[in-house]
Amino acid sequence: MIDLKQYGYTETETPPDGLLLGRVTEHRGAQYTVVTERGEVTANLKGTFYHEAEAREDFPCVGDFVLLQHNELGDSGIAKLLPRHSKFSRADFSGHAAGYVKTILEQVVATNFDYVFILSSLNWDFKVSRIARYLTQARQSGGQPVVILTKADLVEDFTSALAEVRNVALDVPVHAVSAHTGFGVDELSEYLKPGKTVVFLGMSGVGKSSLLNALMNQEVMVVKAIREDDSRGRHTTTHRQLFMLPSGAMVIDTPGMRELGLFGADEGISVGFADVEELFARCRFSDCQHRTEPDCAVLAALADRSLPREHWERYLAQKRENKFVEDKTEFMRQRQKWNKDIAKWSKQQKKSGGIR
Repeated sequence: MIDLKQYGYTETETPPDGLLLGRVTEHRGAQYTVVTERGEVTANLKGTFYHEAEAREDFPCVGDFVLLQHNELGDSGIAKLLPRHSKFSRADFSGHAAGYVKTILEQVVATNFDYVFILSSLNWDFKVSRIARYLTQARQSGGQPVVILTKADLVEDFTSALAEVRNVALDVPVHAVSAHTGFGVDELSEYLKPGKTVVFLGMSGVGKSSLLNALMNQEVMVVKAIREDDSRGRHTTTHRQLFMLPSGAMVIDTPGMRELGLFGADEGISVGFADVEELFARCRFSDCQHRTEPDCAVLAALADRSLPREHWERYLAQKRENKFVEDKTEFMRQRQKWNKDIAKWSKQQKKSGGIR
């Protein structure tokens, strides 16, 4: 018997009769791997699940806790998705065909994690602006962000990089590590407690696979060399998967994490840029655009350098990206509704003989 508390389950409710509790540990196409008290099983979505799900976010992904109709002779059926306490989402505009939009809603790529490890390498592809963007995503997710600066063995001095990141990360912990030499890896043990789940977030080539191998004490992910011209590499993860570490903590690795865009990130932006938004209340006009208006607190702060211009520009960039995704999502949602209404009207007309 497997105790699902080891897999992060904290609820005390007993599953309904005939259903088995489990956590999704792997997702390949239409097939899921789910760990249950009876062991690991393969599962697919039940037909009723499709009828009950109202949006893309209602479909299971790695990290989810689900209820199964267990089948000892074949694939079990996922009957219900349990509530999530954290999630990473992205807007999915895929599925275009003949002018119709098939999938436009929120796509959840990882759930029920406690910490978000934001990985960025200390090679010349190091960018604080990218880390700031990932911090917004992490704050929006419901997990606690931790910045991990990898490949510390490849630079002579990383103190300035640490200081630069800590300046934008505010109260978020920042660690420099080397999976190759083991430097700094032990410092991560405070987050890797039994039953805790960590999700990796970062560009390809930053050392996610190498760090996972170091934490697992074995090679569970193939590590590919980065390109010499831009310090980047191809992501070696081809599907979403949850790994159980020797410490009893879990790591979710997914190829989708490197492709995330800001989605519904207003709250995350407000937390990360609270100092900026506090200035808005001091402007003379409530609808101040912070461009040329008199008595604008933002312009005054930029002028006396109490608000660094790069910090202000990062705020504006993230607000623009988030608005773009929200506007496009709403447009495509309305377009999908219009297409459905036209199809429904056409079907009714054919039945009544109005269209021949």
